[in-house]
Amino acid sequence: MNRRNRVRAEIPTVALVGYTNAGKSTLFNALTDAGVYVEDQLFATLDPTVRRLDLPEGEHVVLADTVGFIRDLPHELVAAFKSTLQEAREADLILHLIDASDPNRWQRVRQVNAVLKQLEADQVPQIRVYNKIDKMDREPRMTNNRHGEGRAVWLSAASGEGLPMLTGAIANRLRRKMLHPVIRLQSVQGRQRAKLFELGAVLSEQVLDDGGWTLELRMMEKDLRRFLKRENLQIEQASNQPEPASRMAMATTAANE
Repeated sequence: MNRRNRVRAEIPTVALVGYTNAGKSTLFNALTDAGVYVEDQLFATLDPTVRRLDLPEGEHVVLADTVGFIRDLPHELVAAFKSTLQEAREADLILHLIDASDPNRWQRVRQVNAVLKQLEADQVPQIRVYNKIDKMDREPRMTNNRHGEGRAVWLSAASGEGLPMLTGAIANRLRRKMLHPVIRLQSVQGRQRAKLFELGAVLSEQVLDDGGWTLELRMMEKDLRRFLKRENLQIEQASNQPEPASRMAMATTAANE
């Protein structure tokens, strides 16, 4: 599924980034059973590979593998490098893979974050994934941020230890950004209604006596805000709590319809 179709369907995207040889393709395979080519060499993965990732409770997202980061990228590969990493800038969540056994791992982390900043992807939420704990005789574990969300996961992509922790952390981070709003449209807002159906965001619909509609939606918060802004709709009443804790009830009006 290409990026345009994913945006159209409002499917959350998770981008996998990391320094060269951190084990990205191995983790990608372990999470998606994709069978991606794995080789311990520079740019074994040059073009982004995209697969579906199934999460706990039946949820799913798109996982995009990207090219490995290196310092002093050769000039002739700069364009391909940035094009490949477009997935990171447009992602809903970044998995920053780190070789936990690398004595220079903190230098690598800084270099990766510097490139993400250049790509304007530094504001995308990030989970640090410390790979290769099997080489260090360590147990898998996870730490949370102050919001109780998974901040870092220690695992082994090769053995599979810690993978359930990672998928759980991904689901938790994205679930907090998924809204389950109920939106009311007037009878003159048929175009907006059609667009929501086109986006695949409508879970159910009720036709009102005045010819309008009440639509039950499921959308990422950023996608909902983008849609409302693009369609010149206004929220009259809203709750900022995410799904599934509550629904966001909204009444909207269109300007210059």
